[in-house]
Amino acid sequence: MREQTRGQLRGGTAVVLPDPGRSIGVLTSTLATLGNSRTFDAVAQAAAAEGYAIKLLSVGKPTRDAVTDAFRELGTHDVAGLVVLVEEYALDWPGIVFPPAVPVVVVDSNARAGYPTVDADQTQGAVLATEHLLKLGHETVWHIAGPSDSCAAERRELAWRRTLTRFDRRVPLPVVGDWTAGSGYTLGRVLAHDPAVTAVFAANDQMALGLLRALHESGRSVPGEVSVVGFDDMAEAGSFWPPLTTIRQPFAELGAQVVRTLLGEIGSGVRTATLERVPVSLVVRGSTGPPSWWSAPA
Repeated sequence: MREQTRGQLRGGTAVVLPDPGRSIGVLTSTLATLGNSRTFDAVAQAAAAEGYAIKLLSVGKPTRDAVTDAFRELGTHDVAGLVVLVEEYALDWPGIVFPPAVPVVVVDSNARAGYPTVDADQTQGAVLATEHLLKLGHETVWHIAGPSDSCAAERRELAWRRTLTRFDRRVPLPVVGDWTAGSGYTLGRVLAHDPAVTAVFAANDQMALGLLRALHESGRSVPGEVSVVGFDDMAEAGSFWPPLTTIRQPFAELGAQVVRTLLGEIGSGVRTATLERVPVSLVVRGSTGPPSWWSAPA
């Protein structure tokens, strides 16, 4: 048997272990949200496949000073590059200091900061969700938005607005949650008592879960009276009742693209302000259908 370099055998398969001397830093403010945790896991797996270990750099509240201080701390870490996974921070705010010699890739932000950015196509996802409900026959679509300081939530809400406008439909006032099922439930109790609400696009699956509970408790059937679409396609989405129609984010591909982009920058020594969007897809399940009054054209 050939000698395996920094490897071990698992079930007869050689597994290459990350080299501690080859590390990628990941800067994040929280791993509590599904998007951040799934993206971090995907980046870690993709990095390990390339022989890199992960060093997690955490900032509590992602203020300009906190992010700048975290970048300065990189001087005490031996990292080949840095992935910034801070969705609620605008990287082009004046005054932030970036490490000039460290390759950087940003996830879930904008490309105006002069750094490569990789993100799931948030706009495409919100368009797919809103169009799906409109094409089922709903006159308009209500929206449970994510937090106002989230780049992803902002893009999803903007795409929802623009899609309704493009279809010449009324744009209801969105309600704002905090990504949790609890906030979806609280806001859902308000929406459930409005008989005009027949379709809701929730900015993530967890808020959609809370909304489903509120609708059930209010006696409004899903999808008979109200259709619901989420975002993320979390592992449990197909086990909701009814199973949740949602937007699938390809987290594995997102993490792999982040690592590919960073390694390209490490190898070339060239940093460019590119924006790479990883396509998402609509997964239709049992939580959506035509409104009760709608009948298909003859």
